[in-house]
This record gives sequence, structure tokens and C-alpha cells, in this order.
Amino acid sequence: MAEFFPALTADHRAFVAKQPVFFVATAAADARINLSPKGMDSFRVLDDRTVAYLDVAGSGNETNAHLIADGRITIMFCAFDNPALIFRIYGRGRPVLPQDDEWAELAAHFTLLPGTRQIFVIAVEQVQTSCGWGVPYMAFERERTTLSKYHTANGDATRFAKYAVRTTSIDGLPVRNPTRAPA
Repeated sequence: MAEFFPALTADHRAFVAKQPVFFVATAAADARINLSPKGMDSFRVLDDRTVAYLDVAGSGNETNAHLIADGRITIMFCAFDNPALIFRIYGRGRPVLPQDDEWAELAAHFTLLPGTRQIFVIAVEQVQTSCGWGVPYMAFERERTTLSKYHTANGDATRFAKYAVRTTSIDGLPVRNPTRAPA
């Protein structure tokens, strides 16, 4: 049975800290639902009502577009070991880019990764736990290094040149792109 909470508890924070993967879902009116897996030690609980994650450039920028258009976001963690648990964070998010005033303060919570594009900050509206009994047992082996290697080899100049031509999401929604490298 699902339980709802107005904010993250100490137990929730401990659970989140142990998970190697999480999933992000966003949507905007008349656009596709975006659902993306994330890893690479990129999630942080800033306080009981605020979470954030470091975003590394990949194939698109749908979360950025959806949060600008709508703001709604759901983060889901699920245990692949014991005890079984699914943990969702419902909230409103926004992108913070390297050129934004609050970048330095937020970036201090992370180890910046090659290809870092932005940090998504989520104001937590509610969290939910549910059983997770249908989630399979799986063991975490290691992070993939392909994306970090790609960004290291291609550098900031190549990445920013690619951003300049991507000004919309796959559904034509506007996105904000970095105008400078993260520091």
C-alpha cells in the first residue's frame, strides 16, 4: 500500500543515498511524456523539501523544455535489492545553467562531470513510498564510462557548438542552453 509524505524523512534520504539509478519523468501540454534513467552519482537531497540532480548532455534536452513549459516533474527510485521499495518524489522543477546566478552555490553540492550541462532543482510537493514487490532483484556492477569519455574527448567547444543548433525539444518547445562552461 502506498504512503504519502509532505517531505523527505531521514529514512527516505538514506534510501535515496544508496540507489545507483533513478528515473525522471516530465511532460508538457501537447508534447510527448519524457522518461529518462539517470545515474553517475548525480542526485542530491539539499533539504527535506528540495532535491537536485546534475544533468550531463546526452541525446536531447526534453526535461529542460518541459520544466520551462510546465514545471511538473516526478523522480522515481526503486530498490533492486532488499527491502523492496519504490520511492517517488513529486514536485516542480527548474533548470539552473552555468550562466545563472545560483550556479556556483548549487554546483558546490556535486562533483562536476564531463559534459555537465545544467542542474535541475526540484521543489518537493509530496513523496510516496510503495511496496516494490514486482521489481526484480538485480545487482549493480559499475557505471558506464562511455558518456564521460565522449565529453572528455570532444571538449566544451564542440559541445557548445552543438547546443547552438538545438534550440527546441523534439516537440518544438524552446530550451535554454548553457552559454558558458560550468565552473
